[in-house]
Amino acid sequence: MQGRTRSWWGWGNVEDAVVGPERDALTRRVSDLLPGADLTAHTAPPIESFGVGASRVRAPQALAPIVSEGVRDRLAHSHGQAFRDVARALLGKLPHVPDLVVRPTSEAEVVQVLDWCSDAGIAVVPFGGGSSVVGGVEPRVGGYYAGAVSLDLTAMNRVLEVDRTSRAALVQAGALGPQLEDQLRPHGYTLRFFPQSFEFSTLGGWLATRAGGHFATVLTHIDDLTESLRVVTPAGVVESRRLPASGAGPSPDRMFLGSEGSLGVITQAWVRLQERPRWRAGASVAFSDYDAGVNAVRALSQSGLHPSNCRLLDPVEAFINAGSPTAVLVLGFESADHPVTAWMERAVQLCRDHGGTLPEPARYSDTADQSAHSGAADTWRSSFVRMPYQRDALAAQGMIVETFETACTWDRFDSLRAAVDDAAQDAMRKVGATGVVTCRFTHVYPDGPAPYFGIYATGDWGRTVEQWDEIKAAVSEALLVSGGTITHHHAVGRDHRPWYDRQRPDLFAAALRAGKATLDPAGILNPGAVIDPLHRPQDLPPV
Repeated sequence: MQGRTRSWWGWGNVEDAVVGPERDALTRRVSDLLPGADLTAHTAPPIESFGVGASRVRAPQALAPIVSEGVRDRLAHSHGQAFRDVARALLGKLPHVPDLVVRPTSEAEVVQVLDWCSDAGIAVVPFGGGSSVVGGVEPRVGGYYAGAVSLDLTAMNRVLEVDRTSRAALVQAGALGPQLEDQLRPHGYTLRFFPQSFEFSTLGGWLATRAGGHFATVLTHIDDLTESLRVVTPAGVVESRRLPASGAGPSPDRMFLGSEGSLGVITQAWVRLQERPRWRAGASVAFSDYDAGVNAVRALSQSGLHPSNCRLLDPVEAFINAGSPTAVLVLGFESADHPVTAWMERAVQLCRDHGGTLPEPARYSDTADQSAHSGAADTWRSSFVRMPYQRDALAAQGMIVETFETACTWDRFDSLRAAVDDAAQDAMRKVGATGVVTCRFTHVYPDGPAPYFGIYATGDWGRTVEQWDEIKAAVSEALLVSGGTITHHHAVGRDHRPWYDRQRPDLFAAALRAGKATLDPAGILNPGAVIDPLHRPQDLPPV
């Protein structure tokens, strides 16, 4: 990423934005899908136009070297990367800006920051790569605090130790995906965890949000790769014992995984590594009937074959991202230990048993160089990486382009998909938008899929945030009522809180609040994300 400039308002690097022929082709596909859409392009307003005020708080002198008050820096840390974040930035509406951005270089400095903010009644919002799509890093904390600090962990980014015997590594939480893999590669290992946000998200962010990786089966969540955690809380440091497994009561790791910085700041973790893959196989399977594709994927998920990639795109999703007129299953296997030919052959037979066809034969490679493997899997991977950039381009053209994901049992999928489609279409009609709803599977389990829905709709420039909020609310309600989860891997943040509060048992919520009161007595850590503090600094006047 050297020599590239991170966008302060949108996804990724400025140099990688969708422009030229790629943008023209994307615009044509959308015009074909939604004739009559106004696709006039807009640009982000200048930073000066946001009128960001001076910081309301001043850090202790000892922390001055790691503190930033720069307006661009503060704006970049004021939001995540959801559609509503990008749209608000394009419209010049980012109302919740942190007073300071603090970049600790050591755990001792994290302790200092939490001590200072606890004493001063300042909210602390932990920040990794800033790729949250649920309001998890937005300092939307209410008026009870003297100010808000964005605690950026990316300066703590080293692999501290590699245990070759146990095949594990001790890694600082601020390591971005590429930094982590670059440090593991000389040892011949990989974490084998590649979320769509890989390039712009951190290990600590993955842990704090219980993130899901690229691989479709078996080790799908970061939980599966976590051996132990070290967490700094305002009440002290918590470090779990490093073990392959334990039945000793409730797991302390499970308490902090998914807590989104509301209970403590994850500073480092022991994670389980994998040998770098050598053998790969990939295929693209077409289904003229989407339901047949769903049945094929269910058979695959229950077969014990454990494909590394098993992504089923419905016809609309396949058309938008790959130009295909049919439903497409992107299927892949890989191994560091053995050829995967037999696994792919059996998987292809299962697909054919359900009406699937292969436009091209399956491809196989025997090399440690992933670049030597080409075909459908790589086409999908490229499209997968470009999706957020394309979303930004369309958002700047007045489109409503966003996703929502869930998981459900197989017996509920058909009714859940129908409910989501009905809710989204009804909400679009109410807000005056015309659009389509797409569906793909990102992860599959023997007992159910993780459907990932997409909305592509015409919006009214200036109103797209409000339009999306209504659509999002309607779909979220449909997910919960239909037996799905409010999120499979995007976390809770502030945007999912109303539905998460209903999904979790009340007594569990009470226990979680009690835990927060113990670990964060002043209630400063990411207030509003996952759980509200029992006590806030009520003695401070509203600001």
